[in-house]
Amino acid sequence: MYVGEDVMDWTGVLARRMGRMKASEIRELLKLLDQPDILSFAGGIPDATLFPTAAYERAMGEALQNPAALQYSVSEGYGPLRAWVADHMISLGVPCGPENIIITSGSQQALDYLGKLLLTPRDTALVGWPTYLGALGAFNACEPRYAPLDPWRNVAPNEMQAEAEAAGGKVKMAYLSPDFANPTGETLDASGRARLLDQARALDIAVIEDGAYQALRYNGEAIPSLQAMDVAEVGGIEASRVIYCGSFSKVLAPGLRVGWVCAASPVIERLVLLKQAADLHSPTLNQIATDRVARELFDTHVAKLRQVYSARRDAMLDALDRHMPEGVTWTRPEGGMFVWVTLPERMDAAEVLAQSLSSERVAFVPGGAFHADGSGRNTLRLSFSCASEAQIAEGMERLGRLLRVQ
Repeated sequence: MYVGEDVMDWTGVLARRMGRMKASEIRELLKLLDQPDILSFAGGIPDATLFPTAAYERAMGEALQNPAALQYSVSEGYGPLRAWVADHMISLGVPCGPENIIITSGSQQALDYLGKLLLTPRDTALVGWPTYLGALGAFNACEPRYAPLDPWRNVAPNEMQAEAEAAGGKVKMAYLSPDFANPTGETLDASGRARLLDQARALDIAVIEDGAYQALRYNGEAIPSLQAMDVAEVGGIEASRVIYCGSFSKVLAPGLRVGWVCAASPVIERLVLLKQAADLHSPTLNQIATDRVARELFDTHVAKLRQVYSARRDAMLDALDRHMPEGVTWTRPEGGMFVWVTLPERMDAAEVLAQSLSSERVAFVPGGAFHADGSGRNTLRLSFSCASEAQIAEGMERLGRLLRVQ
């Protein structure tokens, strides 16, 4: 192999945006799942033993009888699936039609497209502190400035815009997961949602609602989505500033990468242009199969997931109550897959993780990765979706034992 002075130096030709692209701590931690002695509460992924495998096996076979399943297709997505999604959104209080839906390769692709659609370098994106790591990863390529999204933050809209303009751009969008958020598991109440929408109207910005976990409610009263609230206020989907990102990943099967966006038709039309330029269309076979499975068992399967995951959530909260030392606090989610833990300020969760992997063989995600400014070093995320109740009890006992000697 030749190695000389004329070897290509790739750093000299990379785009500036690559300086903000970092490896996902979660994706790296998922590699630990291959180590059988690790008790992992790191990956925010669904339990593979609960996938509707038999239904997908039938659906794939039936889909392959359709010649269109292996052919190029329209960028908007498979028509019957878009119609199912539109009906689903109607059931959530959002009157809309297939023209308001585009199928994406998971909601992660939707976030990537929406960042490109809305953000120019130095524009301001309002995000939670903490917020979903994947959203930061998607938006980082657009080189935005981040500012805290807090409906109770008493900052006048003109002050927020002045700060954004001083940074060289405008406030363009707010991003949040209002139901059982990743990473905190927290839910924004109805008054907070109304206040946030009022702020968005005053700023005249788009709101990206990440609904990945909305179906996974285990207790408490359901709260209308931001999009449903906005549509009711402004009179229809075409006047709404809320862009809803949905996904089949958490409730059916993530490996097929099928998600969607529901929004006003001018937004969908521009997202279609982005998809045409990126990957032409999501895999047609996967869309046809997902349409068949969703029509067959979506509601009954979601009910099954709620029963299993709620028991695991309860097991984790009970184990935390029993084993965590004084000074450690955590959220008590009504749904989703996550519990957010706050350690005493003197502790660094990344350092605790290194010790935990070495001595206790327990994995979790340090919280700093979920903060746009790298703060939150004394926080961590636990996922209960893929562990048995016995594993949860054992894992929390081990983690509590480690934290007591910090």
